Amino acid sequence: MPAIVAFMDDLMFLSRIRVAAGAQGLTVVSARAVSDLVEASRQGARLVLVDLDARLPAIDAIAAVTTDPALSGVRVVGFFSHVHAERGRQARAAGCVEALPRSAFAERLQGLLRDLRPA
Repeated sequence: MPAIVAFMDDLMFLSRIRVAAGAQGLTVVSARAVSDLVEASRQGARLVLVDLDARLPAIDAIAAVTTDPALSGVRVVGFFSHVHAERGRQARAAGCVEALPRSAFAERLQGLLRDLRPA
């Protein structure tokens, strides 16, 4: 059962997230297709992380998670390069709880994960 599902194609950043999550006792599953993201999220995810700069359908992925009644308790957080601020606005419009510049996301990652730690 994954605590976190990552929708991204940046393997280096995914590795960074996995290391940080592992240190908190959390598991991360990655998805690169919207259908895989939804299926993985239904397996008990509490957080979905979406790279808005990926060459993946990020906005469609956000909408698929946020409009699925079975996933109403899943928090969706997106991140983007600061030069692509419009992607953040699009993500929020699609239902993303937070859309942060990549640097702010990296700074807040530990806090996001700490909120998910098993009791």
